[in-house]
Formats: sequence, structure tokens, C-alpha cells
Amino acid sequence: MDPLISVIVPVYNVKDYLDECLKSIVNQSYTQLEILVVDDGSTDGSSALCDQWAEQDQRIKVIHQANGGLSAARNTALDVMRGEMVTMVDSDDVLRPTAIMVMKEALVKSQANIVVGDYTPFNEDEEPAWPKQGDQPEAIRIPQHRALLKIFYQQGLTHSAWGRLYEASLFDGIRYPIGQNYEDLAIIYPLILKCGRVAKINYTLYGYRQRKSSILGAFSPKRADVLDICEDLEQTMELHDPKYLNAVRSRLLSAYFNILLLSSQDKEGDHQQLQDRCWRGIKRLRWDCLKDKNVRRKNKYGIIASLLGCNFLCNMVGRNYRPRP
Repeated sequence: MDPLISVIVPVYNVKDYLDECLKSIVNQSYTQLEILVVDDGSTDGSSALCDQWAEQDQRIKVIHQANGGLSAARNTALDVMRGEMVTMVDSDDVLRPTAIMVMKEALVKSQANIVVGDYTPFNEDEEPAWPKQGDQPEAIRIPQHRALLKIFYQQGLTHSAWGRLYEASLFDGIRYPIGQNYEDLAIIYPLILKCGRVAKINYTLYGYRQRKSSILGAFSPKRADVLDICEDLEQTMELHDPKYLNAVRSRLLSAYFNILLLSSQDKEGDHQQLQDRCWRGIKRLRWDCLKDKNVRRKNKYGIIASLLGCNFLCNMVGRNYRPRP
């Protein structure tokens, strides 16, 4: 008998995109699904739309709760899911029609604990362009240690919650941190530690909608949560798992660059303290990262630019920034 797969869909004020998302799930070629739609206090009519979908398909279970954020919504579903496997879909994104079947078969065949597929970004008012691909993608098995290095060095594996299929038991004792952005990065280390291996399939199965109004579509100080998470990871590796320390520092350097450059373009707020924090971090990490052969080229270009000063670095994206002494 086919295993039950739980599909977790957190919903918050996405009425314009929710139909398309849920349609892509209920029309999956793999049908043994439990679809957990968590309405996280929507105020735009999404709540009623969730209930309408539940009336149309008995596999959909809607949970209404007060607004608690993305982590709270996912955790609610994780607490009640019944599937042997679980996948997550953001409510403005879509799945390829064969996505869950392809991931399930790859998980079973590879004997991995997580299967990760490719994704395609698409603009908010368009449809994803699915590339032509065969029905039997090859699953490349990646040992636990190598998977973490690839994630932290940003070498073809991401920390995203979506676009992958997990053995449900991996989440026993693991939940997303409430109130943080980059919540998926915060749990990727303990999650992968529970894996024997990860499998990567070169198959595009997830459509990632790029919206200007999304959580990561515009700059806000909350985006600096990534710095807290990466700095905590650095401390963890220093104390308990130094074999990942260089990789985590590479990821932290990426975060410093990203937040510095994004905040330097934001003309609405004063982000001086945040920028100072990023600049100090860049100066602390840049020499070791420059010597690390595994650090991605983009980071090394940033390091070289930073040697000419913070103003020069920020001018590359259109705005001066003068760090405090």
C-alpha cells in the first residue's frame, strides 16, 4: 500500500495565489495525501477560501489559528500530521504535477531520509516554466557530513523547507523557532544530523513565486535574524562540531554581505548599527574565508571589494555607507 504523505501548507493573506497553490497539490499524480492547510490568522478572505477547498477535497484538513507566523503554522501541522513522509509548500508557490511521486520514488529507491529537488523561480503574475524532463530522475546520494558542508558552503544544496520530501520521523523533537525569519536555516543542522543520507535529484519539481510583498521580498530589520542564526551556529561548531566551522563561517560571511548591501539600499530607515555589525563581521572573517578553497566565488569577490573599504563595497549596489570608527 502506498505510504501516506503529509503536505503542509501555511497560509497567511495569500488569497490571490492560494487557488493555484492548492490546485497544484490536489492534482498531484500521487494521491495518497493528507493536506494540512494552516490558516495563520488571515484577514484577506484566505480563511474562507481554505474552507471551500476542504469542502471540495476530503484529503484537505484546515486548521484556523491566531496569527503566529510561518514557524508557528508549520509547527501546528507537524504536531498533528499522520504521514510517514512530509513535504512543505508555501501557499503562494506551486508543485509540478508529478513532484510528490518523483520525490517519493527517489526517497524509497535511494534509501535516503530527505530527497531534495530543483526549483524554478517565476514572477508573481506569471506561471512557472517547467523544463522537459524524463520520468526517472537519478537520485544522487550525499552522506550526512557532505550534505551539511554543501548547505553551509552554498554548493547546490539549500536550507529551504520546501522543495523536498522528508521522513516524518526526522521532526520528532524538532520544531521551527517561533518569530524568526530564516527559520529553516535555524533547524537544518539538527535535522541533517538525524539523517543517514540526503538524496539530490536533478529534476525541477517546485515553482517558487517571487513576490515583492513576501517576507524576503523587501528589506526590513527582521531579515537580520539570519545573522543571529548563523552566529549561533558558529558558536555551536566552535564548541561541539569544529569540522563544520569553516563552512558555517562562509555562510555567515554571506549573511553579513547580504544584510549590509540590502540595508544600504533602504532609504526609509536608519540601519547604522546593523551595518556596523555586518562590517565588523566581514573584517573578522574575510581573510580566513579568502584562503578557504571551498568558499564560493561570489563571497571571494565580495572580500576583494571589501579590501577597498565599505563605501566601495556598498557603491557596487548603488549607495554609500560610512561605518563608524
